[in-house]
Amino acid sequence: MTNPTAPYTRTAELSHFINGRPQAATSGRRQAVYNPATGAVARQVQLASQEDVNAAVAAAQAAFPAWADAPPLRRARVMFKFLELLNQNKDALAAMITAEHGKVFTDALGEVARGIDIVEFACGAPQLLKGDFSDQVSTGMDNWTLRQPLGVVAGVTPFNFPFMVPMWMAPMALVTGNCFILKPSERDPSPSLFVADLLKQAGLPDGVFNVLQGDKLAVDGLLQHPDVKALSFVGSTPIAQYIYQTGAAQGKRVQALGGAKNHMVVMPDADIEQTVDALIGAAYGSAGERCMAISVAVLVGDVADKIVPRLAERARSLKIKNGMELDAEMGPIVTAEARERIENYIATGVAEGARLVVDGRGHQVAGFEQGFFTGGTLFDHVQPTMRIYKEEIFGPVLACLRVPDFAQALDLVNAHEFGNGVACYTSDGNVAREFARRVQVGMVGINVPIPVPMAWQGFGGWKKSLFGDMHAYGEEGVRFYTKQKSIMQRWPASVAKGAEFVMPQSR
Repeated sequence: MTNPTAPYTRTAELSHFINGRPQAATSGRRQAVYNPATGAVARQVQLASQEDVNAAVAAAQAAFPAWADAPPLRRARVMFKFLELLNQNKDALAAMITAEHGKVFTDALGEVARGIDIVEFACGAPQLLKGDFSDQVSTGMDNWTLRQPLGVVAGVTPFNFPFMVPMWMAPMALVTGNCFILKPSERDPSPSLFVADLLKQAGLPDGVFNVLQGDKLAVDGLLQHPDVKALSFVGSTPIAQYIYQTGAAQGKRVQALGGAKNHMVVMPDADIEQTVDALIGAAYGSAGERCMAISVAVLVGDVADKIVPRLAERARSLKIKNGMELDAEMGPIVTAEARERIENYIATGVAEGARLVVDGRGHQVAGFEQGFFTGGTLFDHVQPTMRIYKEEIFGPVLACLRVPDFAQALDLVNAHEFGNGVACYTSDGNVAREFARRVQVGMVGINVPIPVPMAWQGFGGWKKSLFGDMHAYGEEGVRFYTKQKSIMQRWPASVAKGAEFVMPQSR
C-alpha cells in the first residue's frame, strides 16, 4: 500500500472546488471532520452559503456551451485519462476513505474499484450517445434521433460511499455533455476534492466539474436554483422524498434513491456454510453502513436452529479494528452520533421483546478507546411489528425472523415499505426462479448476498427506495442526463406543391 499523496489528507481546512480551483466559502460556517477510529477531529470543512451555490452554478453555466459542443470522443478521451489517474492513485483514494469514513482499507479499495467500473463504462460515450436513424419514413423523408445534454446538473451524495456514489453520477453526466456540481457528505469530504484534482489533471475544462461543500443550505440552494436542470440524490428515504418533491415542483428532473431494509431469505436446502459467510459479510461489512447491507435474515423452516448459533459464533469473533489494519473485518461507525443512534435501536429491540443473541454495545478497541466503535449485534425471534425490523438502522445489526414456508417469506419481503435489495439462498432452481419473478424488490440476488448491478446494468430499488423514473448509471444514466430530440427532414425536390390539411402520413 502506498501512502496518500493528495494534499487534502494533510489540510486543516477543506473548501469548495469551483471553476477549476479551490475556493473558500463565504459563509464563515465550518464543521468538524473526524477520524472515526480515534474520535479526534482531523480537519474542518467549510459550509456553503447561497452565494457559494450561485458561484458554482455560474461557473458551470459558463462552461456548458463549449463542453456540450465538444465531440463525444473528446469527452471520452478526458474520461480515459481520468481512468488512468484513478488506477494510479487508488491506494491513496482508499486510504482517504478509510481515514474519514472508517471502513476497512480493503473494503475501501473495493469501493474504489466499483467506482472505476462506472468510469470505464462512461469511456464508451461515442457508442452510448448514438441515435437511431430511419431512412425513407415517407417518400423523400428521413427521421433520426439524437440525445443532447440538459445543462447544469447536480449530485448530492452520502457519507457511506464518498467515491463510488459520486462516480454513479459525475462520469455519466460529464460524458453526455453536462456540467456537474457535486455536493458530497460533509462527514467525509476529502475524496471529492481529490476527484476534482484528478479530473483537472485529466484535461477537463474549468467549470465543468465543481465541488460544493455544505449541508442542507447547499442542497436547498441547488434545488431552488433555476439554472440547475437535474439533481441526483442518494440517502435516507425522508430526505429522498423531500428532494424529489421539491425538485419536481421546481421543474427539475430528479433521481432520488432512498433507504432500504434488505432481506435474505434462507431456504432449508441452502448451503449452511456459504449462507453464514454471506450473512456475516453482508450484515457487518462496512459496519452495516451500506444501502445494500443485509439487515434481515428470513429463516425458513428448521434452518434457523442450524444457522443462528453459527451466526452468533461468527459475530462474536469479528476482527474489529482500525480500518488501516489489513486483517480488519470491521471498522468504526462514521460518527459518535451515528453510533449512539444504532445502540439506541439495539435497546429498543430488547425492550420490544426480541432475543438479543449477541450484543455489540460498548465495544472498545485497544489503543483506540475514543474511537466510534460498536460490535456486531445479532437478534433472533424478531417480529414484523418491531421497529428494529421496520426501520433502517444503518449499522451492524442483523435481525433474524422465523417463518414456516417460502410463501410466508415472500409475503413478508413484499409487505415491507422498502424495496431496494434482496437475496435468496437455495439449491432449488424452481424456488430461485419463482422468488426472482415474484419478489417486489428492484435488485435481486440468488445465492448472491449484495446484488449491486454492474456498471452497464443500472442501480435502483422499488417502492420507498427510489423516487423518480430512472435508475442510476448504465443506459438509464445516459437517459437521465440527456433529452431526446427527433428530427424529420426532406428536401424541396421531394416536396409536393400545395398545402396539406390532414395529419402527415407515411406515403
